[in-house]
Amino acid sequence: MNVRDDDGGIILIESSEVPSEAKLPTEYGEFLIRVFHEESTGLDHVALTLGNMQGPDPVLIRVHSECLTGDAFASRRCDCGPQLQAALQAISDRGWGCLLYLRQEGRGIGLHAKIQAYHLQDKGADTLDANLMLGLPADGRDYSIASSMLSALEIQEVSLLTNNPNKVEQLRSHHINVAEMVPLIVGVGEHNRDYLQTKGQRMGHHIKPSDL
Repeated sequence: MNVRDDDGGIILIESSEVPSEAKLPTEYGEFLIRVFHEESTGLDHVALTLGNMQGPDPVLIRVHSECLTGDAFASRRCDCGPQLQAALQAISDRGWGCLLYLRQEGRGIGLHAKIQAYHLQDKGADTLDANLMLGLPADGRDYSIASSMLSALEIQEVSLLTNNPNKVEQLRSHHINVAEMVPLIVGVGEHNRDYLQTKGQRMGHHIKPSDL
């Protein structure tokens, strides 16, 4: 697309004419980044794709919920940052796949409440009870936007990088064929061992004591 006229001036282009997608070179390879706008929440979500999404094998995907503290600040209170990096590496190793980055901070409760929950955890509450003490759901995430994004990308059968069976159930309820769950247990350490134990014992995640 030429954005200058013959005299070197700038040509104004309607934003609706420019797709919200571009190449994104990373240390894991050159991905294509696409932005999807969710009208009901006003939030923008991201799909990173590498290679051809048409198969014939199930597409390796990660549906990753935003975690500012873990993804950007390398917090060790959770395993989110290591999971994000490990997922990108796994997609790179396979040579094709997709990562959906959803704006669902703090398992859907938002950043402000998440840090309030951290404060309660500092006082002794576990990650589930801290949310409940604030009158919030243990996990308020909704993966309907993920299924819409996958459908737009023409991805119908997936190998899902997750330890969370609820994520599998939600995607299947929206007609995404989850062929398999691929465990993603990484970043375990002294600061998040109790957090991961709670997810395994009280929230149904596929995390065994031997994993910790």
